[in-house]
Amino acid sequence: MKNFLILLLISLPFFANAQQRYELNSGWVCANVKDVNANGSQISTKSFTINNWMAATVPGTILTTLLNNKKIPDPFYGINNERIDDVYKTGNAYYTYWFVKDFDEKAIGNEQVWLQFRGINYKADIFLNGKKINLTTIEGMHLRSHFNITKMLAANGKNRLAVIVHPPDFVGNPNGGQGGDGTIAKGLTTQYTAGWDWIQPTRDRNTGIWDKVTIEKTQSVNLQNPHVVTLVPGKRLAEGKQKPATVKVSVEVENPTSKAVSGTLLYQFAGQTIQKAVTIKANQKTEIGFDDLTVQNPKLWWPNGYGEQYLYDLKIKFISNATVFDEENLKVGIRQIDNIWNEQTRSMGAYVNGQKIFIKGGNWIISDAMLRFTDARYDAEVRYHKDMNLNLIRIWGGAILERPEFYNACDKYGLLVFQDFWFSGDCNGRWIDPMKKDDQWARRKYPDNHNLVLNAIEDQVKMIRNHASLAFWCGGNEITPPEDILQPLKNDILPRLDGTRILYDFSNSDEMSFNSIGGNGDGPYGIQNPLSFWANKTFPYNSEVGSVGVGDYESLERFIPKENMIAPQFKEKSDSVWDYHKYIGYDEYINPYGKAKDAKDFAMKAQLVNYDQYRALMEGFSSHMWEWYTGSIIWKTQNPWTAMRGQMYDYYLDPNACLYGLRKGSEPLHIMMNPIDSMVTVVNNGFKNLDNLMVQAKAYDMDGKEYFYSQVFNSIGASSARRFFPLNDFLKKLDKKEGVFVSLRLLNVEQKVLSDNLYWLPSKDGEYKGLQKMKSVLPKIEAVEKVKGKVLVTITNENNNPVAFFNRIALINASTGKRILPAFYDDNYISVLPGEHKIITVEYNGTEKTAVEVYGWNVERKRVEVN
Repeated sequence: MKNFLILLLISLPFFANAQQRYELNSGWVCANVKDVNANGSQISTKSFTINNWMAATVPGTILTTLLNNKKIPDPFYGINNERIDDVYKTGNAYYTYWFVKDFDEKAIGNEQVWLQFRGINYKADIFLNGKKINLTTIEGMHLRSHFNITKMLAANGKNRLAVIVHPPDFVGNPNGGQGGDGTIAKGLTTQYTAGWDWIQPTRDRNTGIWDKVTIEKTQSVNLQNPHVVTLVPGKRLAEGKQKPATVKVSVEVENPTSKAVSGTLLYQFAGQTIQKAVTIKANQKTEIGFDDLTVQNPKLWWPNGYGEQYLYDLKIKFISNATVFDEENLKVGIRQIDNIWNEQTRSMGAYVNGQKIFIKGGNWIISDAMLRFTDARYDAEVRYHKDMNLNLIRIWGGAILERPEFYNACDKYGLLVFQDFWFSGDCNGRWIDPMKKDDQWARRKYPDNHNLVLNAIEDQVKMIRNHASLAFWCGGNEITPPEDILQPLKNDILPRLDGTRILYDFSNSDEMSFNSIGGNGDGPYGIQNPLSFWANKTFPYNSEVGSVGVGDYESLERFIPKENMIAPQFKEKSDSVWDYHKYIGYDEYINPYGKAKDAKDFAMKAQLVNYDQYRALMEGFSSHMWEWYTGSIIWKTQNPWTAMRGQMYDYYLDPNACLYGLRKGSEPLHIMMNPIDSMVTVVNNGFKNLDNLMVQAKAYDMDGKEYFYSQVFNSIGASSARRFFPLNDFLKKLDKKEGVFVSLRLLNVEQKVLSDNLYWLPSKDGEYKGLQKMKSVLPKIEAVEKVKGKVLVTITNENNNPVAFFNRIALINASTGKRILPAFYDDNYISVLPGEHKIITVEYNGTEKTAVEVYGWNVERKRVEVN
């Protein structure tokens, strides 16, 4: 038997493979229910005329279809959203639509054909070739639907699918509250669509066939919901030979036929094959587990900044009579995640492969408020989080359990994921709120259908549980689910379907981060004095600490009409469009650089504030690593629409200075200066002690004159922060009344720069008077593309010049002058010291001819063609 199996596996490509899977993602049409005088049985027959129906976007929402057909204006631009009818006022029929798709498919012999919907919002009935598929109406946004349609297919293979989709029963009054009047949470749908303090209401509440529709063909057996667990005992290093790891695998096997099916169930992993002979009874679905697999010297998966993200291929197959009846393919990272309470900080500590990880995270809402998801966009957004030197993304509870494609990107780039379920303190009753329709006790019981929630949780856990990046479950945002949901979730569903990850009852619970300070256990959310991040102890593992995020002028131009490009002034009400897009005033921090002359000047100065704010945030938390904190999660790092707060890059994937300030402050090995006492400090997030380090400090005045201070040889321990020496006396002696630059560098004995950091200090009155008087610089700029998709930009500043300060590099289309988005810079908003140069690498996808635009605080905008 063993020799036959080996021969069979080698020969598999030459045997029949009946498994096929493809998406129904084009050729859909739709019509509003009011315009269709027929039922599903009639519409789903080929004789029914759909010639005049509108082209539909599937997967997608009603708004997406209407926008793509130019029936509505872009709701992300200006105040166009106010010109779109809201479902609360129109009634649900206005956004109730029939969707129709014709497709070719038939079953031959023992073939089975399966129709799968990965997400419909909110209720749906499905018809195929004149017959209704679903026995009961599909309900709930966060739930997959799976049907065997073999016997319903047309004999000639010409099929018609018709789906009627209804909005949520309770769409909520978008009255300006968090989640509107809160009743959006009575159903199992996205709460943010009724409006929040960072987004306007989504007018259709995301109604539609919003996620993928798939046809799968198998033989008599269908494999579903594989489950893979990896165990990595002990404390590991990222490199070198590893002790063994254990892999546990199981899979659900369904036989929908009237006869028992016998065969070999097997999986292949790391060059090994584990198999067993099985018989699946007629009309049976069962979960089958394999013997444990020991992997010798495994290649481990690590979070970003700590090691590689190695992913193994795992293939599960059911084989009978030399035919692959079905096959499931996965990417698996071998890693183990544990949590150990830190008594010093009184917060939970995250451990991966036995090593403690200082959490540097960002909060994520959803990739696109209108659910226009693509693999490329997910990849770009997660890569930006990697580029920020973050190691975790938290998925906020008012949106979705993120899609497998998002998790694929997190697996690839090493971002741990903290996944909330669908509850929020705002809608689900944590606080008294005059904007809410129901009182706290009524809201505490939302959603209305608790069994639906439990079914959805089971389904969605199965969908994403195999991803290496998925690290933590969370009951809800700032509140637990109702008790009859929480207890089954804790005591049955997660132990049974996962069993490897911690569940935090809610996002700022004491079990995660003991709240000894008072308040809500998270926040604050506005701009803060950078000193506060170093000086003021806050929650020891803060799930939400927020700040500002206005993009640069080119970003603002994409969604603010020209007539509204008015620089906001401190303590004055901002322009109506700025206000509509949720601007948080922070120009009191801009005024020290000189009151903004116009919107362009405002946006440039805002980037200085952005950079300083997020660098200080992560530096301050890192400086107290393991002493005050086990981690911090920024609220928030991305926007699913064109808002002006809490974003490191805009909706169009154009990064601003927040990203690069955060990237600098989050470096795995980082040199920094405490603004309270001027103490030069180095933080080492790595697993090894570092010896023979040179710590170098210099100062430059506004004319570029250099003042050298000190070099010391020293070491720093693994996963620690060390204070070296203060700069106060040195800076006082300089007595630069109009400000000074401080340059810090960490070098090894070969004088290779391991980390560098440049601060700009104000004059004694807190104003940046020196910066405002700086002489302009004309640096030499060169751009070369030796490898397609990778541009090297060199900026050289001559001796005796002032610092070439705060330069934005932008890769542009040489023909149109428009920025190429997304583009990934290994640094940006850079400063070049006198007599030095910097090389920045820019990566992008595309075939267009490119150029580079560079401009800075004292550097005029210059365009350079890429050679």
